[in-house]
Amino acid sequence: MSFERGVRLGVDVGTVRVGVAFCDPEGILATPWKTLSRDAKKDSDLRLIVREAGEREAIRIYVGLPQTLRAGESSSTALARACAARLAELLAEAGSPAEVRLIDERLSTVTAHQQLRAAGLSGRAQRKVVDQVAAVGILQHAIDSEKSLGQPVGEPVWRGDSGGTLPGPAEVQ
Repeated sequence: MSFERGVRLGVDVGTVRVGVAFCDPEGILATPWKTLSRDAKKDSDLRLIVREAGEREAIRIYVGLPQTLRAGESSSTALARACAARLAELLAEAGSPAEVRLIDERLSTVTAHQQLRAAGLSGRAQRKVVDQVAAVGILQHAIDSEKSLGQPVGEPVWRGDSGGTLPGPAEVQ
């Protein structure tokens, strides 16, 4: 299987902010789009992502899964899983064919901070864009992995009548 042409989005979910990136249909370059305020009550952040996915005709959305260094789960992992499930539900409601996948993002935010510090940005300036830079890292990793393996990567988030159910680790290829 070769690389499937189409726009992809990368999402870095945090408790306060959500970073979003996108790539061109050829998957050449991940580019930052926006940092959104996390809105767990009304999902306005996720609804903006759904709208952007529709406008760009995205085929896939990669949500970063922040596992521990030993591949364990944490409260941040649970938050990413819940957001990915809700995003999949909202995409289905909007009639979008885009699929949602969770992808390992260990150290993406740490790497993003290092890149911004190396670029000379102060701590305050970094806060405004670090989530976008982390989303770019998540998406670029996914694109590179897809091209290398010739298939989508990560853990698929299922759209179900129950609002999206997630497969367990044993079910992921």
